[in-house]
Amino acid sequence: MFDAGIKQVTLTPMTTSDTIKTKNAPQPVGAYPHAKRLGNLLFLSGIGPRPAGGGPIPGVTLDDAGEVATYDIESQCHAVFANVRAVLQSAGADWEDLVDVTVYLTNIRKDFEIYNRVYSEYFSSDGPTRTTVEVNRLPTPIAIELKCIAEAKPK
Repeated sequence: MFDAGIKQVTLTPMTTSDTIKTKNAPQPVGAYPHAKRLGNLLFLSGIGPRPAGGGPIPGVTLDDAGEVATYDIESQCHAVFANVRAVLQSAGADWEDLVDVTVYLTNIRKDFEIYNRVYSEYFSSDGPTRTTVEVNRLPTPIAIELKCIAEAKPK
């Protein structure tokens, strides 16, 4: 029998979802949870590099008007991955349970190469599927946000 190394995911029928909120990740900037579990899938809201307890965003320097003067995408990448990991753990999932990652960058031309390098420190080429898109702005003064789907462990 041919085994292409593909993992089969079985959806558990459910009509309700569980809401996941944690103090170990940055608080949402709107009326939404960190994640929702539906069956054996975990859908994470967009997560950026802001620190969980508040305070300065890693690698960001603001000018007097509160606009981004400079930023370090590498610092933000490490911070956003730590925040995603915190949400996964609070939902009973692990980093290895990620199946899909959508990456939003505010400057893909400048930041993609660095992001790609840092990403490869966290994932192998057999890791989750990934889509990277450029956006002209994110809701807070950040340069990166991730939207993820993971396989949730059975309850």
